[in-house]
Amino acid sequence: LQAQLKRLGVNTIPGIEEVNMFKEDGSVLHFSAPKVQASVAANTYVVTGHGENKRLEELLPGIINQLGPDNLVNLKRIAEGYAAAGAGGGAKAEEADEDIPDIGENFEDVSKQ
Repeated sequence: LQAQLKRLGVNTIPGIEEVNMFKEDGSVLHFSAPKVQASVAANTYVVTGHGENKRLEELLPGIINQLGPDNLVNLKRIAEGYAAAGAGGGAKAEEADEDIPDIGENFEDVSKQ
């Protein structure tokens, strides 16, 4: 394989910290500290390393600048999920407030009772 890549003129690109490949189903193939080689003339790119399938939510917000217009649907779905979870959390906060007694306007007066 390396001999064929060398024939294509593939060169190592140093300093790549991560590679994320976005799939159509909204998941991400994530490589952390991969070895990346490329030959632009041959339109060939090689990513070598341990790839993990991750959900888009797991990598946010660090990859927000890597997202393109094709990921807007997935971002909208994630935002709606957070909004729904936040609305449910608000009801729980109101229930917790019921346990706190009303102390009125002046805390000093209430504390003396």
